[in-house]
Amino acid sequence: MKIDWFTVIAQIINFVVLMWLLKRFLYQPILSAIDEREGNIKKQLLDAESQKKEANQAKDEFYHKNETFKREKDQLMQKVTAEAKAEGDRLKEKARNEANDLKISLEKAFTEDQATKNSTMVKRLKGEVLDIARKTLKDLSSVSLEEQTITVFIERINGLKAHEKAEFSEALKGGKPVLVQSAFALSTKQQGLVQKTVSELLKTENTFEFKTRPELITGIEILTNGYKLAWSVTDYLGTFEADVEASGK
Repeated sequence: MKIDWFTVIAQIINFVVLMWLLKRFLYQPILSAIDEREGNIKKQLLDAESQKKEANQAKDEFYHKNETFKREKDQLMQKVTAEAKAEGDRLKEKARNEANDLKISLEKAFTEDQATKNSTMVKRLKGEVLDIARKTLKDLSSVSLEEQTITVFIERINGLKAHEKAEFSEALKGGKPVLVQSAFALSTKQQGLVQKTVSELLKTENTFEFKTRPELITGIEILTNGYKLAWSVTDYLGTFEADVEASGK
């Protein structure tokens, strides 16, 4: 059998050309795509690892800040508690000293003039007691006490007896202006409540003016056309003072 070398060589050349073409246009793009895909995967893994580190770092920072906040909060609470306790102790000590001073003053007064009961000394002591009472009530005034004052005053209006309602209604006839004075500034809501209570109770329409008088000492009063309706600690102190004066005679 005779070998056709031309055909063999041509087939070898065709095979080599085919291999080159496959490598150039098929295998190489596939390998490049695989390398690029592998590179992208590695990059994504690196990004994910970086994000994980950043997340852990942020978590650690948040935990640290949270611990710092809790520690500062506890320190602040301890400081406030200590200051409140110290202030409470100081006020207690002050009240105790004032009570002891008043006791000493009373004992001294009775010792110096037990037989004659010097009227001047007695009046001075009575005045001091009333002044201390007024000062204490003024110092104890608070938003809660003011709200209670308004509540009590509204109850006082609603609890007027028939003849008191008649006198009040008579004073309001003709749309007479109404002056409301209080020891503390009334809020818009409180002003509206007083005005609504008076108007609904007496079926009248009047203009209202609100003023502040600190000397009322936690009190409030209504003045109109010579009529006065009031509630305040001052009234109680006035009654108490009158009783003391009467008992000292």
